[in-house]
Amino acid sequence: MVRSCLNFILGSTLYPVVEILWRGRTHSSMALAGGLCFVLIDIVCCRKMQKKSLAVKCAAGSLLITFVEFVIGVCVNLILKLNVWDYSALPLNILGQICLPFSAIWFVLTVPACALCSLCGRLAERIKAKPQAQSVHDSVSS
Repeated sequence: MVRSCLNFILGSTLYPVVEILWRGRTHSSMALAGGLCFVLIDIVCCRKMQKKSLAVKCAAGSLLITFVEFVIGVCVNLILKLNVWDYSALPLNILGQICLPFSAIWFVLTVPACALCSLCGRLAERIKAKPQAQSVHDSVSS
């Protein structure tokens, strides 16, 4: 649970920052998308697919991010009509919410996302170990 929380916080911070750097603006829904993407990438690519090749992990990450982007895009852009993004002018798009060029970008960005998720995993282990170490110290002192 700690690991997923750390990944969500990291993703919900980084995704909007990357978007601001890329296009000069963002929307709060991108924080939700980023958090979900990092949690899913950690669970699927870093843990369940741990022994798979990097290319397979990147393909899975690209599919996960594209799926999250589609679901959030349909809700935010099509249902709520907030017009946060529109890929209609890009090739091979679906409802203007996802497109092949961005799925290719997600493929590449899965590499650093996996590395960051792994760091969150190590940090989570240290956080979990700290109270146990304190308990051992307390029982020895008594």
